[in-house]
Amino acid sequence: MAPGSAAVTGALDRLIAIAQNGLEVLRFGGLDTGEEPSEYRVVERRRMFRLRRYFPATATSRPPVLLVPPMMLAADVYDVAPSTSAVAELHRGGLDAWVIDFGAPDREAGGLTRSLTDHVVAVSEAIELVAEHTGSPVYLAGYSQGGMFCYQAAAYRKSDRVAGIVTFGSPADPLAAAPLGLPENVVTTGAEFLADHVFSRLALPGWAARAGFRLLDPVKAVRARLDFLRQLHDREALLGRERQRRFLEAEGWVAWSGPAIVELLRQFFVHNRMVTGGFVIGDRTVTLADITCPILVFVGEIDDIGQPAAVRGIGRAAPEADVHEVAVRAGHFGLVVGSEAMRTTWPSVAQWVHWRSSAGAPPEAMTRLRDPAEADRRRGGLPSVVTNGLNQLAGAGFELGRDVAQRTASAARATTEVAEEASRAVPRLVRLGRLQANTRVSLGQLLHEQASRDPQGECFLFDDRVHTNGAVAERIDNVVRGLIRTGVREGDHVGVLMDTRPSALVAIAALSRLGAVGVLLPPVADLSAALRLGRVSAVLVDPQHLRDASGCGVPVLVLGGGADRELGQELGQRVIDMERIDPGTVELPAWYRPNPGRARDLAFVMFSGSGEHLETKMITNHRWAMSAFGTASAAALTSSDTVYCGTPLHHPSALLTSVGGAVAAGARIALTRGFDPSRCAEEVRRYGVTVMSYTWTLPRKLLGDPGAGSAGERHRNGPIRLFVGSGMPRGLWRRVTAEYSPARVLEFYAATEADVVLANLSGAKPGAKGRPLPGSAEVALAAFDAERDVVIEDERGFARHCAAGEVGLLLADPATGWEGDQPRLRSVFRPGDRWVPTGDLFVRDAEGDYWLMDNRDTVIGTSRGVVFTQAVSDALTDHSAVDLAVTYGVAAAGRTLAVTAVTLLPGGTLTGAGIAGVLSELTAGQWPDIVHVVDSIPVTDWYRPRTDELRAAGVPGAGEQAWYYDSDGESETGRARTRAMYRPLTRNARERLAG
Repeated sequence: MAPGSAAVTGALDRLIAIAQNGLEVLRFGGLDTGEEPSEYRVVERRRMFRLRRYFPATATSRPPVLLVPPMMLAADVYDVAPSTSAVAELHRGGLDAWVIDFGAPDREAGGLTRSLTDHVVAVSEAIELVAEHTGSPVYLAGYSQGGMFCYQAAAYRKSDRVAGIVTFGSPADPLAAAPLGLPENVVTTGAEFLADHVFSRLALPGWAARAGFRLLDPVKAVRARLDFLRQLHDREALLGRERQRRFLEAEGWVAWSGPAIVELLRQFFVHNRMVTGGFVIGDRTVTLADITCPILVFVGEIDDIGQPAAVRGIGRAAPEADVHEVAVRAGHFGLVVGSEAMRTTWPSVAQWVHWRSSAGAPPEAMTRLRDPAEADRRRGGLPSVVTNGLNQLAGAGFELGRDVAQRTASAARATTEVAEEASRAVPRLVRLGRLQANTRVSLGQLLHEQASRDPQGECFLFDDRVHTNGAVAERIDNVVRGLIRTGVREGDHVGVLMDTRPSALVAIAALSRLGAVGVLLPPVADLSAALRLGRVSAVLVDPQHLRDASGCGVPVLVLGGGADRELGQELGQRVIDMERIDPGTVELPAWYRPNPGRARDLAFVMFSGSGEHLETKMITNHRWAMSAFGTASAAALTSSDTVYCGTPLHHPSALLTSVGGAVAAGARIALTRGFDPSRCAEEVRRYGVTVMSYTWTLPRKLLGDPGAGSAGERHRNGPIRLFVGSGMPRGLWRRVTAEYSPARVLEFYAATEADVVLANLSGAKPGAKGRPLPGSAEVALAAFDAERDVVIEDERGFARHCAAGEVGLLLADPATGWEGDQPRLRSVFRPGDRWVPTGDLFVRDAEGDYWLMDNRDTVIGTSRGVVFTQAVSDALTDHSAVDLAVTYGVAAAGRTLAVTAVTLLPGGTLTGAGIAGVLSELTAGQWPDIVHVVDSIPVTDWYRPRTDELRAAGVPGAGEQAWYYDSDGESETGRARTRAMYRPLTRNARERLAG
């Protein structure tokens, strides 16, 4: 045959082969490979899944491995073809392979209404079934989102019957390196939009999932299609990859239910609760920190979907687990299907399982999990394909361009973050700035708005259970109906005497919604004084406080108590069980209007002091709203935050800061049954607490509790980003930020009835109270003579404004017209002005930050001048050996001595020179007469140091752990010299001081 004829014949044969193969692909969707799937038997059938067991005849006595597919892929992803079958390779490796098959949701009854919870609970149920069938704990293995299911199910079960977890390209910290290197704010904003406005209304069909997967790597998708067309004439070349091609292009994709997508986006992309903890399965909170079984993660080095830093985030999310990794030079799909998967992935899985079962050596490719910081996070960058190309260009001489690009990207990210923060804070500040005396605002109003906006959102957590906004709103309305039935009306003063629990928060909110005044009673032995001061007409109690309130002389309304509720006594005529009232039978009166409270109205009455020193604190709706919106803005709270309320609800800090800030921001509130350090440490992990509220020295209990973990690493890996509260001693502040780094402290100062809120926003000056928040009352410092307890006037008779560094009395001009019990001073700085004295003495530094020196009632007048107790105590806590300090006055020989008691940290040593050194910031005349070490300093229920017991003990005894101020060591200028001026308190020195 002539050469030309051979060429024509070859071309003709090629065309015929192309036509035949193309026609077969068009008619049947692909080429007939003659390959059969691996042998399996469906062992169990449930509503959510079918449980397959592969090669059942020869699987006995092998370690069981349960393979979990992602939601969008069919279970056959683990058995695509004989040459790339995961189950076959695992069987050859000596394992018993099981697969959970969720089916195709669009072809299952109720499939498109499945939630993420349904899938996690299904995996948990499958674990139980496999364990029962095999009699052995189960190894979980999941690809992509299937691996996330494995993590979540193991945490849900607290690793019960789970021998180990293997994941392939499964992100545990999705925001550490988002898919395609998108910026974090773009991912979270986009995820929130899709969850709220797209997938809340529709599901994702299989074809859309396939298209989306292709779009994640369009270059590879186009290249694969072109390769297929170029080889269409060569049937043998195509058959080797035909099953894989058909799986990816058609058969492998299934629909994805809308509710499941919504949960995935909200919990793990918007709120990132795989890392922080506190994600919700059903009505339970779960944290990956509860995983204690070993973990092996496979990291795709060129995976643009499950990026390395996101996958390695499991090390931070599950600190109790022993985690290893295997890095594979593969993309996302190539981790489980393809030549690299058969060469590296599945043999390594088999080796790891045998190693963990004490029957072999570890995989050669396995290493300890790398720190995500060492990986290329590519946050805010471009996809790796493009990034690699740019890096190659840079290597060819474009370093300058790359540097400019990086700086531009960094600036853009910074600008975006600032804009994002402003978008959250500005609306709150605008609303706060618009508050007028007649503006309707209250706790009940904000909870109602939250429930209307997001009824399925999580309002608060308690005892590992989640209470949604809608459920809380319904419960509040039911309690309102019960209150109306018992005769409570708008404006009535109703006491609340309840432990911190859901019913207590609901009771307070119900009073607010009704327009009544909530009088938050402290748990004191004698309630009569509090009831009289609060003008209480009825008392709401839980069963635990029924006996305390039953003889108080006013109607007692019993609410809540839980499933094991027992009132324990016959109800008298003045005791009403609110739970017996059917809200459906209560007809609302014409006068009732929900949430009638206006800014000027009295909302709550709280108490300070005790016994004969018990005082009321009147909180208006404006004062509450100012703290709520101010806290939300200053702490940058979002719906992703969980705020831990460790203080009792009757303390102003709990209701104004913790609860108020969370409600204003739409964040979750974590309630606890009384603060306990060990319980707190566990609840922080389980709930994913990001913001810890405190009062005074409460954080000291966290630092000193062995159950809270050793200092440093465990706390630094925890979810807490911020401590919010008031009264933290300066030295404790530094210890907290050092141990919980990078968490910081947001310290507030609030004058309850003067509408003043100061906040130390930056945390750069430990101990400072900061500056007034927007919306706070106007403040001024009037020069003050603390020794004579009078305001210093100028030559015209007006009060003089303080200069920087000068002690002054803090005055406020409240924005609302409500006067409260505080008298106003008139014509203070100019004719006709009106100011409310807070009673607190401050110093303002050159930058404008306020520092609390003392309250005018606790200033100690000594023979050498005045001693400011707060300033002295703060200065002494700067000493590295001092744990806590408190300063008080003791009467002795017709005069008053200033005494400071300190407790020491374990191993700490205090000397006279050390005392003088830390007090050197104060003038020597302001130093205490005696400093002594005590075993403990008593604190109140909200951890404020108490001085009554120490003061009652009188002048401290002589000894090696007590020092007195030697005035002979004072310099002529009144400033402290560098040599020690505190000498050991001998018996003679004590007798001389005590007279």
